[in-house]
Amino acid sequence: MPDRDALDPQAAALLEELETGVAPPSSTLSVATGRALLDDLFAVEEPEPVGSTTDLEIQGPSGPIPLRIYLPVESGPSPVLVFLHGGGWVRGSLEAYDGLCRRLTNGAGCVVVSVAYRRAPEHPFPAGLEDCYAATEWAAEHAADIEGDPDRVVVGGDSAGGNLSAAVALAARDRDGPELAHQLLIYPAVNPPSVRWFDAYDENGTGYFLEMDSVEWYLDQYLSGRADVGNAYAFPLRARELSGLPSATVLTAGFDPLRDEGVAYAERLAEAGVEVDHRHYEAQIHGFLSLYEHIDEGREAIDEVADRLRAALAAE
Repeated sequence: MPDRDALDPQAAALLEELETGVAPPSSTLSVATGRALLDDLFAVEEPEPVGSTTDLEIQGPSGPIPLRIYLPVESGPSPVLVFLHGGGWVRGSLEAYDGLCRRLTNGAGCVVVSVAYRRAPEHPFPAGLEDCYAATEWAAEHAADIEGDPDRVVVGGDSAGGNLSAAVALAARDRDGPELAHQLLIYPAVNPPSVRWFDAYDENGTGYFLEMDSVEWYLDQYLSGRADVGNAYAFPLRARELSGLPSATVLTAGFDPLRDEGVAYAERLAEAGVEVDHRHYEAQIHGFLSLYEHIDEGREAIDEVADRLRAALAAE
């Protein structure tokens, strides 16, 4: 059981300001209200300038997919990070993640392609995943058009976006799709609690920003039916085989209910022969990278992730 006294003081102060965790619970809010609240919480007062940003749409499997492309100041061809936002597959947006994407663009010196995939409950699994996969295919095919390097394409995201990133990496392997150079999994949701219950669900299930009642509500919105629980593209930890996947950076937080499943996925990747860099932030809560204007260690973690991406994607 984590010692509450070990919680980062800035994270503790923010939780107190938010009246301990996400209150009211996600299940009591309308979808629209929940989306607006997360956008407001993750909004950045002073977004970093980047080389340029462009909003465009590509054709997806069931209609247009909005993208926001961030170019670094340094000239290309640069690595390409296809970024898939979090928010429980229900919330999150290009705007909510604008600040984080800008810092990753500058820190890693990469082109960032932020994807506004279809969200639940209007579009349950696998709609969002298929949008993310289509956007990754597009980024690999059109990398040169956006000053990127088609041989250095990485997929990454946080929370539900970490889930989608891991699933895209699996799908790219299974479908003989884009050859990804790396996967960035920031406190990923990769396990169905109804099948395997981790200690962190009890230890961190209330009072630390993301709460288990919200996790379960998000899953109810995302999944189409019981059969999805056994689908590795819905829950990558359920995959029988993880070999042949790109190298990975996995980030976990000590006061996160998703802590243990992220650790378990990092361990399974390593056991399958995948190169894994697991970064654990013992004093932190779920979502702390997006809260970097409130939590200094969020900035530090973004810098460390960016340095890791630079090293993993360095041109030969």
